[in-house]
Amino acid sequence: MRAGKSRSLGNFILYRTSISVVTIFAASVISFIIIQLPPGDFVSSYVAQLSQTGAIGSTESIEQLRRDYGLDQPMVVRYLRWAAGAIRGDFGMSLQWNREVSGLIGEYMGLTLMLAVLGLLLAWGLALPIGLYNAMYRGSMGDYAFSAFGMIGIAVPNFLLALFALFIGFRYFNADLGAIHSPRYVDAPWSVGRFFDALWHMLVPALILALAIMSRLVRVLRANLLDEMSRPYVVTARAKGMRELTLVLKYPLRLALNPFVSTIGLTLPTLISGSIIVSMVLNIPTLGPLLLQALQGQDMFLASAILLILSTLAVVGTLLSDLLLSWIDPRIRLES
Repeated sequence: MRAGKSRSLGNFILYRTSISVVTIFAASVISFIIIQLPPGDFVSSYVAQLSQTGAIGSTESIEQLRRDYGLDQPMVVRYLRWAAGAIRGDFGMSLQWNREVSGLIGEYMGLTLMLAVLGLLLAWGLALPIGLYNAMYRGSMGDYAFSAFGMIGIAVPNFLLALFALFIGFRYFNADLGAIHSPRYVDAPWSVGRFFDALWHMLVPALILALAIMSRLVRVLRANLLDEMSRPYVVTARAKGMRELTLVLKYPLRLALNPFVSTIGLTLPTLISGSIIVSMVLNIPTLGPLLLQALQGQDMFLASAILLILSTLAVVGTLLSDLLLSWIDPRIRLES
């Protein structure tokens, strides 16, 4: 029996992994094409900037610059060259920064993942107890208070919350919430102390990003729990004298956790891409502002690489969601 389950799990993982590879390939093609749909290219933007300063190069130099960057080649050729290098970890040269894309992204990836993972953990860690409380004490003052707070979290844009947090920090605590490190760790090499110092400074930005996601998860968890708590098996267990908290934790909560697990694939890319304005307001060097600069400057190699990373995170997160769902929910079978 165990051998059959192991084979089923292995086939499921192999099947989903193969689909994930195809999905990542399709995402890379689509993102590379979309970036180049606007008229012009990086050289056109560069020439426009030069014309504003009065320094306009000759036509020959402009065409030579376009040949140097490979922009004179058809889009298919440019994509195949970029994709072949991306498989080896070489995403080409950033046209704006005149640096290797992999090295440039590597400088921003650590803080980006730290902010995204911390935001995800905060969203889950706050939504789970709040949603559980709202479902168990439906109609109470706490339920109304948390629901009103959740509506504010959904309705207010996160960049306004970032501005408000900056004001509170400067006005009442004399603290710069945009600082990533304490003064003693600014120029220090990475260490355990510097990591935890950065983690501490990331709490407020991560909470700002997690607030809207947490509010939505609370509403979904509350609705799912209320639906499960009205099922006959819950009524029967309650009639047999099982304590309410024990009953909810043992049965309905496990089935109501599906939204938490199923949103892994979408939450991480959302946190990374959604941190563009928040990171710019708080002056945090993450991939969000870097992606915005690449799109504005038509830096196709840098923008394509960042979009490919976001797509890969979404696909890998979806794969993890499927595996976790098949584990926590007995109604989901790998064969299906």
